[in-house]
Amino acid sequence: MAKVLKFGGTSMANADSIRKVCDIIRADKAARIIVVSAPGKRESKDIKVTDLLYECYRTRREKGEARECFSKIVERFKEIISGLGLDFNIKPYLDQIYYDLEGGAGIDYMASRGEYLSALVAAAYLGYEFVDAKEIIKFDSNGMFNAELTNELCAAELLRQGGRGVVVPGFYGQTLDGRIKTFSRGGSDVTGAILARAVNATVYENWTDVDGFMTCDPRIVKNPSVIKMLTYRELRELSYMGANVLHPESIFPVRAADIPIRIKNTFNPQAEGTEIVSTVGFFKGEYTREDNTITGIAGKKNFLAIYLEKQMMNNECGFARKVLSVLEDYKVNLEHMPSGIDTMTVIFEAIDDNTINHIMEDIRITCSPDRMELVRNLSLIAVVGHGMSRKIGTAMRVCRSLFNAGVNIRMIDQGSSEYNIIIAVEDEDYEKAISALYGEFSEQR
Repeated sequence: MAKVLKFGGTSMANADSIRKVCDIIRADKAARIIVVSAPGKRESKDIKVTDLLYECYRTRREKGEARECFSKIVERFKEIISGLGLDFNIKPYLDQIYYDLEGGAGIDYMASRGEYLSALVAAAYLGYEFVDAKEIIKFDSNGMFNAELTNELCAAELLRQGGRGVVVPGFYGQTLDGRIKTFSRGGSDVTGAILARAVNATVYENWTDVDGFMTCDPRIVKNPSVIKMLTYRELRELSYMGANVLHPESIFPVRAADIPIRIKNTFNPQAEGTEIVSTVGFFKGEYTREDNTITGIAGKKNFLAIYLEKQMMNNECGFARKVLSVLEDYKVNLEHMPSGIDTMTVIFEAIDDNTINHIMEDIRITCSPDRMELVRNLSLIAVVGHGMSRKIGTAMRVCRSLFNAGVNIRMIDQGSSEYNIIIAVEDEDYEKAISALYGEFSEQR
C-alpha cells in the first residue's frame, strides 16, 4: 500500500533541499503520493514565495501592476530549475499567472501559485505525474470543504494513475463554481492528510526541518527532547496550544481512518522522528511507549479573562448561558471557564479595547454581577499526557515547580479526561514557567 509524503516550505526552498527531498522519495518504493508546499525561506532574512505572492496581489491592487514584484518569483523558480539542472520550461506557467494577476485574479488564487509551481518542478524532476489539487480537492460555493466529494475524486484520480508516482500541490482546492480556495496558512499539511485518508495510506509522513515534536518550545528551552510517540488526542491539545509542527486541522482526516502520522526531518532523515497514533489503538495496547507522566508542554501568550462574582450564582439558572451568549454575540471564542459557587471566569484570546468594553457592559446589563474584573496579559500553558491519570501528585508537581520558580498561578484547570492540566500565568512569567515545568518533568526521559 502507498504512503503519502508531504514536504514543507523549507524542504522545497532551493535546489539543494529539493534534491534531498527527491533522494528521500526515490529511496522509498512506497512513496507514491507526494504533496509539496511553496518554497520557503532559504535563510532567516529571506522571503517565502507565498509572501511574495501576497505582496504581488497587494501591489497590483494599489499600483495597477506588479511586474517588479513578480520578477522576484520568476527569478526564484529559475534559480531552482537551473540549480537542479532540469530541462523544464516554466515560463508559460509563470506568464499565465501574471496574466491572471493583471486580469484581477483573487487573493486565494495568487496565494496558491507557489504550491502549484513547486509541484510542477518536483514532478518534472522526479518523473512523476503532476495532479492539480483543484481537480481533486473540492469546496462548496460557500467555501466549506466538501470531504465526501473530495474523497471520491482523490480515490478515483489516484486509482487512475495505476500506481504511478504523483505530485500534488498542497494548500488549495477549488469551489464547485470554479474558484481557487485555500486552506488556512500551513494548509499543505491538510492536503496531505486528505490524500492519505482518500487512499487509506499505510502512513502519512510529514517532512519538515525539525527532528519531530519537541517536548516543549526549543526557543525557550535549549535542546528539549523529541517526543517519540503521541496520540491524536495529545497532538490536538499540543497543536491547539501553540506546538506548530503540524497544522491543527490536519489531524482530522487521518484520525477518521486511524492512519498514523510520522514527523520526519528532511535534513536529518536518519532521525527517528515522532509517530502520532490512534488514541483508541493506544489504549487497546496496539502501541507501546515509555510510561512517561507527561508527553509535552505547550502554551500561548496574550489572553484576557473576565472575572465575575455574584452571590447565589449557583442558584441563578442560566447565568453561565447568558455570559456565553454575550461572547457569542461578539463572535469571541471561549478558551476556558473555571468557576466556583459564586464566581466564574471566562478566558479568551485578546481582542481590541472597544469590543472588550462593549462585552463587559453587556454582561453587566444582562447578568448584574456584584463584581466584574478584567485581567489582561495572561498566558495559557498546557501540560499534556495520558500518563497523568495514572500518576499521583502530577498537579502537585506542576504547582511546586512554578512556586519554586517564583511564578504565580492565576488559574489552574484539569479536565475530566485527566490528560491535560491548563494553567494561566502572567505573560511576563511565560518563558520562566515553561522552563520550570520542563525541568520538573524532564528527568522522566
